[in-house]
Amino acid sequence: MRGVETRIRDIRHRIFTEVARMAYHTEWPTDRRIEALPYDIMPGEVAENRQDIFLERAIVGERLRLAMGLPCRSAAEHAPLSDNIDAATKEETYYTPPLINIIKFACNACPENQVRVTDVCQGCMARPCVEVCPKGAVSIDPFTRKSIIDQDKCIKCGRCVGVCPYNAIVKTERPCAAACGMGAIHSDELGRAEIDYSKCVSCGQCLVNCPFGAIADKGQIYQLIQGFNRGDRIYALVAPAFINQFPGLASTGKLKAALKAVGFYDVVEVAIGADLCTVDEAHDFLEEVPEKLSFMATSCCPAWSMMAKTAFPDLAKNISMTMTPMVFTARMMKQADPEARMCFIGPCAAKKLEASRRTVRSDVDFVLTFEELAGIIEAKDLDLDNLEVDPAEMDLCYASAAGRGFAQSGGVAKAVADKIKEWRPDMEVKIASAQGLADCKKLLMLAKAGKYNGYLLEGMGCPGGCIGGAGTIADPVRTAAVLNKYVKEAEFTDPEQSAFMSNIHMLKDDPNFEV
Repeated sequence: MRGVETRIRDIRHRIFTEVARMAYHTEWPTDRRIEALPYDIMPGEVAENRQDIFLERAIVGERLRLAMGLPCRSAAEHAPLSDNIDAATKEETYYTPPLINIIKFACNACPENQVRVTDVCQGCMARPCVEVCPKGAVSIDPFTRKSIIDQDKCIKCGRCVGVCPYNAIVKTERPCAAACGMGAIHSDELGRAEIDYSKCVSCGQCLVNCPFGAIADKGQIYQLIQGFNRGDRIYALVAPAFINQFPGLASTGKLKAALKAVGFYDVVEVAIGADLCTVDEAHDFLEEVPEKLSFMATSCCPAWSMMAKTAFPDLAKNISMTMTPMVFTARMMKQADPEARMCFIGPCAAKKLEASRRTVRSDVDFVLTFEELAGIIEAKDLDLDNLEVDPAEMDLCYASAAGRGFAQSGGVAKAVADKIKEWRPDMEVKIASAQGLADCKKLLMLAKAGKYNGYLLEGMGCPGGCIGGAGTIADPVRTAAVLNKYVKEAEFTDPEQSAFMSNIHMLKDDPNFEV
């Protein structure tokens, strides 16, 4: 529902804003403030969205706790919102599993999968729905003469849906489950959604598509701002998908000024890491395919990589070992400023999980989504219209057009293939790509069967790529158009022209590595 101002989106924004405001105001007792916030966010005595105001406030309370990185609790637990609040005040707080959480008492217990007849049924004489049903599940009500479906016999094949001349039969699926390309969502004993974490890759698409706002991810807003308050040097590492996300910050100069105003020491474009990753993956492809590997897949998207390694463990070797642009950019900046801390700001929920890995923790200290950043900016009460912009910092002029293009589906593979063609003009680089985890799984199934031997494969966990990530705000279609303009405005097109190319050895932890 990106680009649509829903009630759920408004509540999420208010929660992120209030958590940030609570962190900035160190004079406020945190335990007392969090207890009062549900009443500020959901004022009055009459519920606007659910059956009663008490339930609305209870749900908001759990969302507040999750936004502070605290565990999600059930309705059976008797404890104040401030329970274990000290855990959120630790200087170093990494995400503890699970990252994606279902607030069970917010879940509508939607049917998993159902085919049903609506009131539009006219009771026609043709009755094609009856004729095509392979299980005899569709019959005619003797009194109304309209179609009825025996749910015990129905196999959800959807044939009756396709033949109804009035479109009176519909097939419905739980929205969160329909959005999950991993098949990780099922029902618990009460019919509420439940996540199988052995399958979940934390892409966050269930979170975006739940129309009841029952799913939320954990955050680090509070911990980040505590770092600001201490005076820590914290760099903002901004993913190229930032374009079009903040209407009041239309220029890169304004965005940089806003980020510094909320507390960041400096701002870096993550696309600089993408440039070096492009060159490294092109090098690896030429080295590995087809002599050592039948095909190679890009590693930029953590949800795609995790899905591949979880669902197709025998293909794990085919996923590029190149670290993601987030990790590489953070590593470069930490080598340049060892005492500094790094905060990735992007569209992706899975990046939070990636940053919590033992091998990444030393490089990436915090991860924010664009949604969470919007809450921080509002909490700081910045006057965006009159924000002073340093003339020397009007643009993020660090990355190539190819690096910026990583933000949308097809961009990673194109960048790598273009570099290979530059080095080997006689070589045909075949590309196949997929967006959304369901299609990504199909892509790897075909690759396993040998259809993509010699290919470079790109998978993006979210529809449209990073610009369609769970942490984005803007409509992905509109963002794609604005991103293409931003790509064209880059000062150079070739990743090898990057001023940071001398750091490529860090990708391999090899001081002698070069391409």
